[in-house]
Amino acid sequence: MSSVKTLGSMAPNAPARGRRPRGLVPEIVSALEADIREGRLQIGDKLPTESELVNRFDVSRTVVREAISRLQASGLVETRHGIGTFVRERQTPTPTFRIAPEDFATAADVISLLELRISLESEAASLAAQRRDDAGLAAMGAALAAFEAAILAESDAVPSDFQFHMEVARATGNRHFADLMTYLGTMIIPRTRLKTASDAPEGRLAYLQRVHHEHESIFFAIRDRDAEAARAAMRTHLNNSRERLRRAQTADTLVTSP
Repeated sequence: MSSVKTLGSMAPNAPARGRRPRGLVPEIVSALEADIREGRLQIGDKLPTESELVNRFDVSRTVVREAISRLQASGLVETRHGIGTFVRERQTPTPTFRIAPEDFATAADVISLLELRISLESEAASLAAQRRDDAGLAAMGAALAAFEAAILAESDAVPSDFQFHMEVARATGNRHFADLMTYLGTMIIPRTRLKTASDAPEGRLAYLQRVHHEHESIFFAIRDRDAEAARAAMRTHLNNSRERLRRAQTADTLVTSP
């Protein structure tokens, strides 16, 4: 293992004194990253001690610890308890799952998300039927009632639509389903991105009533603890949304084609 680098060899990278300690955290991180990038600290080298870094940057131990934590989070260093913090071999970045609003620009984008939802939410409905409790069932019922009221109030019913799917996810008892739904938010509802209700051939009211009936089918299966029926009802509901979008997409293509 290489010897610990001396503070003297790295002193030119130290930020100017007199700055606020909290504001120095990113500067400390940048200085240590430069030490690693430029070879003053190499893979396997031990970073200077906490006390040495406090003296070098003229900040508190808390600020130094925060800077080290950021380096750990970025994968540049690892701390071995009781020994010290060492430069580690840079790992190949792991792709981060992300679905952004710009990923819903077209009907094809929304269809792609629906395909993902079909696999996830169908299983969520099955698990909800097996694990739901009375409180979860009541929450689903309240979302259904809110959806029906929104239809009568000539609303798009997006919040209550999303809430119903969220309550199904919560009823699984597996927080990852609910966390994913929270991450996606109301943008998973196709009519937040496209005019699916107003452009529906049967008209807005009939369209939303059909969605409501599909939700009821899911609810009744979960209420009856019928896992297979719940899975099938959710799959049918999301498949119907996908097929409605596909038909609309095909119609648009025929209209705009020369």
